[in-house]
Amino acid sequence: MSMELFNLSGRVAVVMGGTSGIGRMIAVSLASAGADVVATGRRENLVNEVASDIETTGRKTLRQTTDAAKRESIDALRDAVVKQLGRVDILLNAAGQIFRKPTVAITETEWNNLVDVNLTGTLRSCQSFYEPLVASGRGRVVNIASLNSFVSFFEVAAYAASKSGVLGLTRSLAVEWAQKGVNVNAIAPGVFRTELNSGLLDGTDRGRELLMRTPMKRFGSIPELGGAAIFLASDAASFITGQCITVDGGFLASGVNG
Repeated sequence: MSMELFNLSGRVAVVMGGTSGIGRMIAVSLASAGADVVATGRRENLVNEVASDIETTGRKTLRQTTDAAKRESIDALRDAVVKQLGRVDILLNAAGQIFRKPTVAITETEWNNLVDVNLTGTLRSCQSFYEPLVASGRGRVVNIASLNSFVSFFEVAAYAASKSGVLGLTRSLAVEWAQKGVNVNAIAPGVFRTELNSGLLDGTDRGRELLMRTPMKRFGSIPELGGAAIFLASDAASFITGQCITVDGGFLASGVNG
């Protein structure tokens, strides 16, 4: 297999939730593989920071904040990207929230707010970018799912429900959009320490149990997700759709680790 299959030169990627954590790292990885990348989020200072990181790779970008909870904000981003960079070939959805709380105590407002960002926000961006992805002729959607798409963690029911929904949405869009030349896949990160989850992992019984259940006996390093994202965005994955690559150090495959 030629390594040229993994070359993203000439393509434009949009990363929703691309200003911190997993999304930010993947945005820079896509740029390193040759794509022009627009990484966006709600905070202007972080949009500017990641844009500078992308520019250091020699790739083009633009600076525009976006709120995944507002369709008009996503549509405005789409129009700006198409106007300034000419196309959209890759959409990566990484915007997300999490909180820990006993399920019986979760309010409907808390539930709805989280699901709106994690699941409905993914739907909004997929709908908004549908036409430019089809026009690309080799459109790629990569959604960030979770281990919670497959197994349950204690007291994060809203997050688990939203990420299970992301996986179901990924498969449904893959079937609907295949004949339009758009491949839709997901990545399910294992336990990666980020700003989003550090409070759940650092020095906690939960963090220690997760390490115990991971055969590699460590948390993932965020750059280890870059290869999966590049692969799914590239011509190397041209006949792959509706799938979820789990990058988890063996967590889901594990039974007894000692």
